[in-house]
Amino acid sequence: MRIAIIDDSMARASIIEEGLAAVAGCEISVISGRDRLLSRIAEISPDIVLMNLGNPSRDELEEYFTVSRALARPIAMFVDESDDESIAASIDAGVSAYVVDGLSANRIKPLLDLAVRRFNAFSRLQSDLAEAQGKLAERETIDRAKRILMDSKGVTEPEAYGELRRKAMSSSKRIVDIAEAVVTAHELMGE
Repeated sequence: MRIAIIDDSMARASIIEEGLAAVAGCEISVISGRDRLLSRIAEISPDIVLMNLGNPSRDELEEYFTVSRALARPIAMFVDESDDESIAASIDAGVSAYVVDGLSANRIKPLLDLAVRRFNAFSRLQSDLAEAQGKLAERETIDRAKRILMDSKGVTEPEAYGELRRKAMSSSKRIVDIAEAVVTAHELMGE
């Protein structure tokens, strides 16, 4: 497992490294400074990112939130102080764990596990949502094609669906592909 630690303080970064000693087989990279941060993280291609920010300004927090939005990886962020607005912004930015005043070596491994589990759970939810939205869009296309067939041929809904289904089977395509062709043809004909 490749882990990137982002921290301007080598002393604080060493606390995280000490906590990661319990994680077998991990490759640790420490990044200090904010210049070219996203490209430096991309070069490392970490499996997880641990950001220790100390007491960041609003601008620094927003910059790190921009980085976390761009990464599709578990991110744990450590800060010394926080407020409700910063916590909400971190969640919106995709931070998996936002830890206030909790930097100690013995807490690193459990927080790492939490960040990974929370990221995976959120990824599953996003995947399920995308799948559901895709199925809904397909269903809407099929319904639209059925309406077109019903109006143009004067058939019932089951008959329109039967026609779509027969055509899909005879051409070895999915029903939604046939429905999209019906909708496109209808649009081209300007009806």
